[in-house]
Amino acid sequence: MYSKLETYISDLVTDYGSISEDRKKELNEVAHYIRFKLLAGEPAKLNFICTHNSRRSHLAQIWTQTAAAYYDIEGIATYSGGTESTAFNPRAVAAVERAGFNVQDPGGENPMYKVLYSDEAEPMICFSKTFDDAVNPDNYFAAIMTCSDADENCPNVPGAEFRKAITYVDPKEADGTDSEEEVYDERCRQIGTEMFYMMNEV
Repeated sequence: MYSKLETYISDLVTDYGSISEDRKKELNEVAHYIRFKLLAGEPAKLNFICTHNSRRSHLAQIWTQTAAAYYDIEGIATYSGGTESTAFNPRAVAAVERAGFNVQDPGGENPMYKVLYSDEAEPMICFSKTFDDAVNPDNYFAAIMTCSDADENCPNVPGAEFRKAITYVDPKEADGTDSEEEVYDERCRQIGTEMFYMMNEV
């Protein structure tokens, strides 16, 4: 992994104590699902879902796939989607870059970013789409709801065999303020810490 990202991750994995016990129970339910799938010899497909697929769902997708590589867990495939599509928000993209990822931006209204944690790894292709887009799994997957709006407005995710709400406060609330960068970095770190904890429990 890139050296800057490795340093960032080394802080994440020593910060599991910041996660509340109630929150750990929620994350452990997802870890149990993943472990069950892998022990059955099946891939664990995780689709992270929020309203616009622009911030939190992408961060969760990226950190979970990175954590799987960090802990050398094979058979993990991460996806993301929304109840509607917009674009991977550039503020969230910038937070990912500040964490140490290499992000390649091809441009356009809804860019298909390539996000890498290492030059040797396959890039994660991140762009905004609905949760049932053709690139996402249509059956035997876990639907992880990363925002309360999507959780409330999408009570049934077709094809999902497991559904869990792991919600986060939207960093969008800080857009255009002096604390914008700080809030996005905090949310990026929070999601990174929790996804690493979750994968460490697999």
